This record gives sequence, C-alpha cells and structure tokens, in this order.
Amino acid sequence: MHSLYLIINILSIAYPLLMSWDKRVNYFKKWKYQFMAYPILMAVMIPWDVYFTSQGFWGFNSEYILGISLFHLPLEEWLFFIFIPFASSFIYEVVIYYDKNDNLSKYGKSINLFFIIISIMLLILGFPKWYTTSTMVFLIPLLAYHQWKKPNWLGRFYVAFAFILIPFLIVNGVLTGSFIEDQVVWYNVNETLGISIGTIPFEDFFYCLFMMLFLISFHEYFKQRDQLKN
Repeated sequence: MHSLYLIINILSIAYPLLMSWDKRVNYFKKWKYQFMAYPILMAVMIPWDVYFTSQGFWGFNSEYILGISLFHLPLEEWLFFIFIPFASSFIYEVVIYYDKNDNLSKYGKSINLFFIIISIMLLILGFPKWYTTSTMVFLIPLLAYHQWKKPNWLGRFYVAFAFILIPFLIVNGVLTGSFIEDQVVWYNVNETLGISIGTIPFEDFFYCLFMMLFLISFHEYFKQRDQLKN
C-alpha cells in the first residue's frame, strides 16, 4: 500500500485543520506563528533526518511510500514535519483555552528538571549509539535553556505534551509496524538502546519532546512578540 504513509499524514492533520475555525480556540488566527516557526524547525530536523537516512541509521519501506523523494527523504517525511507540528500546536492551543487556571504552572520547572535528569542518564547509557546520543545532545541544552529562562507557558506545554503522546502512540505505532505487516519507518537497532514501547523505539519519545518543545518555543516567541506590538 504505497499511499499508507501519506494517508497517516493526512489523517493526522485532518481534525486540527477542520477545527481551526472553532470559535473557542480560533487556531487559524495562530497559523502565522506556526508558519514562522516552520523554517526554523525544519532547518534542524531535516538535515538530521537526511544524514541519518543516508547513513542507514533509519530508513523507509518502499512498500508504504509513493516513491517521490528529495535529499534521500520521501515526500511523506517532508509532510510529516509540517503536518505533525501543525496538529501538535493545535493541541497546545486547545490546552491554553481549556486550562485557564494553568494548573501545572508551578510544576513546569520540576517536570522540566525531571526530563533533564532522565536525558542525561540516557545519554550516558546510550553513548555512542547515534540515535540515542544525538537525541539527547539536542534535547538536554534545550531543556536546560528553559530551566534557566522559566517561560510562563512551560506548565501548559507539558500538559499539551501529555495529550500529544496519545496520537503520537497511534501514529508512531503504525509507522514502526504496529497493526500492519511491516514497518513504514525502520530503525537500525545498533544505534538505539534497543528498548521499545510496543514497536516504538524509546528514543522516539524524547525525539518528539525535542521537536515539540523547540517548535512551541518559537511559536510562543512569535505570538508574544505580536502581542507586545498590539
């Protein structure tokens, strides 16, 4: 089924796109911050992805992709870095609307510190495995920066991240072979810890955390800058 990866991408963005005009969240009004953050996110994620694919640290099953590629990456992988962040930012904005009391505000820094400690431990355990090491090398400074800056949105981000993990488990589960005969995306197990949640490599959860925290950081930066102008 050569269109499977494309279908997964489309299903991932369908509901957030349809609900963008919901009057409670008005996500369409935040699109501009998302589009401003995209180039920065992709400037980090795409070279990482291209290099890992070219080195055989991970790759894509030709049975589940259309066969259109650029810089070793299938079209579907490029769309992944647009559609998944779009859907994740939608979840974040929904959390902002419904979590008006910012219930995790005072715990945001503690949660962040917890992830710093776990990431450092994984870096030590996983070195020099490429996927484990690179993920933690990117993630630890980003977490440390937010530990220092203490942004006022950190608690809400971790609430949103908890909800993001629900579709993450479904989407990444299918991509890594759950519910289907083979994997859409395969990983070189020699470059990971060899620990999986279902079919999902453990590192994927921290890869997701890095991508979402990096994205929301710029999403919030552009949004708050716009608010100051007004």
